[in-house]
Amino acid sequence: MKNQSFSIFLLILVSILVVSCNRGSHEYLHFDLQTGNHLTIDSLNENQYRITTQGGDPYIQLHALNQSLAEDKTVLTFEYQTSKGINFLEIFFLKMGTGSFGSNVAGSQKGPGLEPTEEMRSYAVDLGEAIANANWNPGKDLLRIDFGDQPSAEVIIQNLHFRKRNKSENAAIEEKEAFRSQDRQQNDQLANYLSSSYPSIVERVEVLDSTILIKGEFVSDGDQVTLYAVKPWEDAIEPAKFGGVEIAQSPFTMELERYEVIDGFNYDHALSKWILTSKGKLLSSSRYADFIETEGKLPKGVLNGRKGIGGYHIKRGYSSDLADFPATSITVNVGITRFMYLDERENTIEHLFHGKRYYFDAPTIEGYDQTMLQALKHNIIVAAIILVDPASRSVDPKVGELLQDEHFEGEHAFYTMPNMTSIESAHCYAAALDFLASRYSREDLKFGRIHHWIIHNEVDAANVWTNMGMDRPMHVFLDSYHKSMRLCYNIARKYDAHSEVLASFTHSWTEPVPVDGDYSTLDLLNGLLSYSEVEGDFHWGLAYHPYPEDLNEPKTWNDKSATFSMHSPMVTFKNLEVLDKWIKQPENFYLGTHKRTVWLSENGTNSRSYSEQDLAEQAAGFAYAWKKMKHLDGIDAFQWHNWMDGRGEFGLRIGLRKYPDDEDDPAGKKPVWYLYQAADTPEEDKVFEPYKSIIGIDDWSEVLKKVE
Repeated sequence: MKNQSFSIFLLILVSILVVSCNRGSHEYLHFDLQTGNHLTIDSLNENQYRITTQGGDPYIQLHALNQSLAEDKTVLTFEYQTSKGINFLEIFFLKMGTGSFGSNVAGSQKGPGLEPTEEMRSYAVDLGEAIANANWNPGKDLLRIDFGDQPSAEVIIQNLHFRKRNKSENAAIEEKEAFRSQDRQQNDQLANYLSSSYPSIVERVEVLDSTILIKGEFVSDGDQVTLYAVKPWEDAIEPAKFGGVEIAQSPFTMELERYEVIDGFNYDHALSKWILTSKGKLLSSSRYADFIETEGKLPKGVLNGRKGIGGYHIKRGYSSDLADFPATSITVNVGITRFMYLDERENTIEHLFHGKRYYFDAPTIEGYDQTMLQALKHNIIVAAIILVDPASRSVDPKVGELLQDEHFEGEHAFYTMPNMTSIESAHCYAAALDFLASRYSREDLKFGRIHHWIIHNEVDAANVWTNMGMDRPMHVFLDSYHKSMRLCYNIARKYDAHSEVLASFTHSWTEPVPVDGDYSTLDLLNGLLSYSEVEGDFHWGLAYHPYPEDLNEPKTWNDKSATFSMHSPMVTFKNLEVLDKWIKQPENFYLGTHKRTVWLSENGTNSRSYSEQDLAEQAAGFAYAWKKMKHLDGIDAFQWHNWMDGRGEFGLRIGLRKYPDDEDDPAGKKPVWYLYQAADTPEEDKVFEPYKSIIGIDDWSEVLKKVE
């Protein structure tokens, strides 16, 4: 009995020690109660807090750990309770403990939100990669946690700490690393494909009414040569998977059927590129269509000036600005998954695309009709910005699932790269573009006209604005983007021989933009030029966003990262001369003969507030940019974004008009509105004159610089 009692005593003692050790193994993190923004916080006990969000940007810092983390402790975890929930969490890594949002941010990672729960629930997010990428030192640097973007949410948090990865988390890391290894391999293969010389060539591809005409020549050692149509969901770097049509002699001219039934879909080979192979190896690079027979005969749209409006829609009101400026161009956001269905719904418009019916929300489309018709009324050139919302924001979940990229990481991104990895997805995406192109390229212009197509948004900041997974290698990303550009182009050209597609970029140039940048604009541009050289050129141009270096700061002439060198890290309003010079270089021309189109499709200067000084500095920023741009004829058009101040613009007041819901002056015209109106009129110099002193110049010629 004594022995049994002693054994029980030992068991209890060991249990107490284990619990004590477990408790002692955690270094609990504590909030710095003085650093809260848009929230209130109460300390309930040493490791428990109550947080109540009070605005659209609730965040708070943590005190430093004052010690290093063990290498394997990378999972931030805590228990929580909340009745309303938090839509997302974002963890910012702050360097050197300065404690403010700005230049000290070394990186961030978004995590899933907090689901409503009446009982304490565990939450965990693995920060291992983000910690490494940010070079974050827990011994002296800080963390900040952002609690979504919605007010009036209450959450109780306790026992916030770092722990080791568990078995499933380790497995996830191993799976991710295997995927990245495969990604790197594909990236190398694509880079090699673009830089290789091949002994054979597909010289020309013409898309006719019902056939495809292909011309080329080959060199062979006597082995059988085949011509193969590479579809959007296939990769040219995998020739071993290709079949094709046998070719008997060189040079050759072949006329093949344009349409083919594949897996139940009637596929249009106008979207294919053509390649020569032999025994599972490439003999040539691929070639897209050089010519596409057009159904209609629309005239080329002519720009009558450079002033435009970004993000215009008839429902936003104040359409008088179109005539008052006057605007000569507009961009229109077109989020295709916000109005597309696979099945017929009430009040939808049916569109038959190669044997399959798709459906589009009639009220949404009628809004676009009125928008395009308003532009037509004023002889305005229109560019549609093609955006693909993730499945979670798609009106039809089935469309969202088809078009969301298979590696999309939603907690980081606003939009997704369209998925084209299956015939079903590619057909769906093509159907949406065909619906838009056929409706807004009619010869009778019944619904208005789309002249150009801006493909997605700020693709150099892909992780946020055109996501196909985080940190994808550049050639892998660019291959998907080029396919999307080509698919849109080949569909639009079926209806309008003058359609162009424009690639969308931030103010990055030779370096990715801080925090959200993934690729440099110039690297992507050079990549697009390589595709044009290797797979056939097409009429693409730039939709560039030369905001000031700091979007909050309108005094763009002070931008430090914008230099007058072709190797400048950024191109902002300060050094538009760099962009102008690049676009005029013959090696960058379309077909080597025509300057590519450049629209400054999203740009403007900010007013930090509505104070007289801040409004004057906003106007001065525009005056500086406009007086510079007047002498840069490589830039074709300038669209002000956001045309009116918007509550969803991350605190920016970048509009020509004030907030439409401003209490004192709803949608009131700012001083910059009057400058925009005066630009390119006899009143320009008079209206612009007062802003020289803010810029610090005596003559407007001083804003012009030479590029090294």
